[in-house]
Amino acid sequence: MIKVLHVSSECYPAAKAGGMGDVVGAVPIYLPKQGVEASVIIPKYGLPWFKSQKYQKVKDGGIHIGGLSLNYTVQKVKNNNLGYPLYVIDMPGLFDRPSIYLDTNGEGYHDEPVRNIAFQTIVCEWLLEQNVYDIVHCHDHMTGMIPFFLKYGTRYKPISDIPTMFTIHNGMYHGSFPWDIGMLLPKFDFAHRGILDWDGRLNSLATAIKCADKVNTVSPNYMEEIMQTPDSFRYLYMSEGHKCMGILNGVDTNLWNPKTDKYLDNKMEGDNLTGFKATNKKSLLSTYKLKSRRPLIGFIGRMAHQKGADLLAKAIEENLEVSKSFCAIILGSGDSYVENELSLLAEKYPGYVHTIIAYNESIARSLYAGCDYMIMPSRFEPCGLNQLFSYRYGTIPIASPVGGLVDTVIDIDNKKGTGILLNEVSQSGISEAISRSCELYQKKTKFNRLRRHIIDLDYSWDQSASIYASIYRQLLKL
Repeated sequence: MIKVLHVSSECYPAAKAGGMGDVVGAVPIYLPKQGVEASVIIPKYGLPWFKSQKYQKVKDGGIHIGGLSLNYTVQKVKNNNLGYPLYVIDMPGLFDRPSIYLDTNGEGYHDEPVRNIAFQTIVCEWLLEQNVYDIVHCHDHMTGMIPFFLKYGTRYKPISDIPTMFTIHNGMYHGSFPWDIGMLLPKFDFAHRGILDWDGRLNSLATAIKCADKVNTVSPNYMEEIMQTPDSFRYLYMSEGHKCMGILNGVDTNLWNPKTDKYLDNKMEGDNLTGFKATNKKSLLSTYKLKSRRPLIGFIGRMAHQKGADLLAKAIEENLEVSKSFCAIILGSGDSYVENELSLLAEKYPGYVHTIIAYNESIARSLYAGCDYMIMPSRFEPCGLNQLFSYRYGTIPIASPVGGLVDTVIDIDNKKGTGILLNEVSQSGISEAISRSCELYQKKTKFNRLRRHIIDLDYSWDQSASIYASIYRQLLKL
């Protein structure tokens, strides 16, 4: 068996802020069938999940970075039901906080560079001590320095031949810091200092793209988009294009199953999709006091510019002003201005809009189960998982024509259609797509046929896991 260590700042169900958590928590489950034994290592946060677990101490140690002396413990989660070994790094003061990334003011932690570099340094120290993994697979900029540390770190020469793979879950976040942060880095061959430098700053994402042996995005179309983006990174992607590819994310079909979903009071019985949707929709309408006999549109996600949430309030209002022909439930949190806009929308249109400012897995599952549509008006989307989760519950996606959404959503104008694509990412584009969804809802035969079609779509992790395993074998020249 090939042994792979996934290094990440998130892993569901322990710690999740976005799609990366879902991916890191799922891929290792599907890799053993491909001849790969995968483990995961993440920081130990002060989140409820971590407090409910028991741990086995694996390693005690200390590191010195930038004049700081930091003690840590590597622990293995005991008797977990995840399906793979999960390790955590306990570093009191740096990670035992109530949020993964955000301080109480909603901003990123001020010591983010110290936290990221400390975590990555400890991972390399642990690898140096045990040296049992064939490949190190890093995820997003929070782990992007590891390929550089392993290749050029003077202390890590004994493990410098371990191949590395780097997955970009969101290329918008670079992990860019001023050069005075360089004092925190482990000692490295100074001849390679230029690899760290991007426009006069340290850049974790750029460093990973340059140093990793393989680089992938989480959908093919997103890789094409970022390679064609007219910015300074375009040349980096072009020069490293020979090792870059897009691998579409999948869904853990055991976790996302309408017949067994532990969050649902009303599970699907047999193949009774119609009854399943009707029962769960009725529950949502009753709970949130919304009008009946209308299509129900859901939104689940961060209230952020990327997700197009700032366009959503005005687009919904534009439609409701013309015709109150649908209802909407909005679940998420993020930008305070967007939160306020969507909350005010619910106050202005009681019975038609309900806004929930929170991240709540149970409510999210109820929306997947009970909504007719799930809207994703993203300005860019590396893959998107909400549309894949929606398919599993017979909920039709309304999605932007970007990134992985293009790879997974086919517009209903096509005979093989699976959802509704916006003609453009704008207020008018969202408004027009909502109108199309209301029109489709009235065509009951076509609407029900589409729901039956999408619930049978196969976006399980099996195919993607086989691609990852194939790349691992290439890296090891097997």
